[in-house]
Amino acid sequence: MKKSSLRFALSLAVIGSLLTSCGLQSIPQAKNGVDASMAEVTNQYKRRSDLIPNLVNVVKGYATHEQDTLVQVTEARAKATSVQVDASSMSPEKLQQYMAAQGQLSQALGKLMVVSEKYPDLKANENFRDLSAQLEGTENRITIARQRYIETIKGFNDLVTVPPTSFVNSLIYHYEKMPQWTVDESEKKQIESAPKVEFK
Repeated sequence: MKKSSLRFALSLAVIGSLLTSCGLQSIPQAKNGVDASMAEVTNQYKRRSDLIPNLVNVVKGYATHEQDTLVQVTEARAKATSVQVDASSMSPEKLQQYMAAQGQLSQALGKLMVVSEKYPDLKANENFRDLSAQLEGTENRITIARQRYIETIKGFNDLVTVPPTSFVNSLIYHYEKMPQWTVDESEKKQIESAPKVEFK
């Protein structure tokens, strides 16, 4: 009687450990990780978006001849904030749309910062320097958040496509491979050609 109970308990332990290592827990945990990392990406982009109106207002006071650039930044911000994403129902098209809108805003901001170089009084303005520093810090946070998102997507995609965990996914969860974050061509060009702007 004791031997059969011990065998049964050992069998349950072995089966439980096999199921755990085969994705029963790791797939939902990875999905939660993707959701959390995407929330961090969108949070950092929102932080950047919240800084822009104040930055535009400060620049407007000094760079009255740069109306086109200011309008481009304002319009790009409006477009970027209108595109919403949800990690739990992300399609490749929706992610591409979101990335493109954020990339256009990055380009517009890059132009604004280049324009500011022509106005020494603007660069000396305390509010402008403070907002620029906050924007630079936010851009760094965006880069880190995007990198984490890329890593969590890779981990999730590995679990749902690579055996043995993919078998558990096929039998129980039925998750599809999630779209990966990429840098679009316009953003690549901006990164490659962007002048280094330093605020002193």
